[in-house]
Amino acid sequence: MAFVIGDSCISCGTCAAGCPVGAISEGDGQFVIDADTCISCGACAGSCPVGAIEEA
Repeated sequence: MAFVIGDSCISCGTCAAGCPVGAISEGDGQFVIDADTCISCGACAGSCPVGAIEEA
């Protein structure tokens, strides 16, 4: 199951830098995860400084 980035995202980009498959990109006001590319590894959730990423 893919992960999603919630409204508490501060657009720091830490998650995108840590994603091994490049599934995270900058969206309109916050980063977003492409569910089709996400491999559900959880690297992004572990790197988020504000805990904005959860399993969908």
